[in-house]
Amino acid sequence: MAEVHKLSITVNGEKFEHWVPARLLLSDFLRDTIGLTGTHLGCEQGVCGSCTVLLGGEAIRSCLMFAVQADGAEVTTIEGLGEPSQPNAVQRAMHDAHALQCGFCTAGIVVGLTGLLQNCAHPSSEEVLDTLGGHLCRCTGYVNIRKAAAAAVASYAAEEE
Repeated sequence: MAEVHKLSITVNGEKFEHWVPARLLLSDFLRDTIGLTGTHLGCEQGVCGSCTVLLGGEAIRSCLMFAVQADGAEVTTIEGLGEPSQPNAVQRAMHDAHALQCGFCTAGIVVGLTGLLQNCAHPSSEEVLDTLGGHLCRCTGYVNIRKAAAAAVASYAAEEE
């Protein structure tokens, strides 16, 4: 029988308590246990970035972390970043720059860039490219994603002033 642990976690501001298998991945907990399917599973090896969430404000790959490792933590998924009527600056920039096609990678990119901007209001071009470099997109060629990232950086910088 699989070992289970009690998990107490706050996701998008809502507290959850569940008994979970010790080896349940955070990505699977988010998708299958609490029904937040915006966190996508692509490679399940941490390479593609589609499972990116914020853990305590830092962007992490949820497919590389057991849910029990996040016990007591605050997690933010794409569902916690904005509403269709009030997108955050990165979501707005992605939309305005037409920086998405199939959308599979979009959530991870938005969460990753949001994490960068929340921790560094004025990131360098290299920091932005490093963040984007951890996300694979097979549809767009990254041109509009880079434009969206630059627009989001400018938007965050303007809000800081």
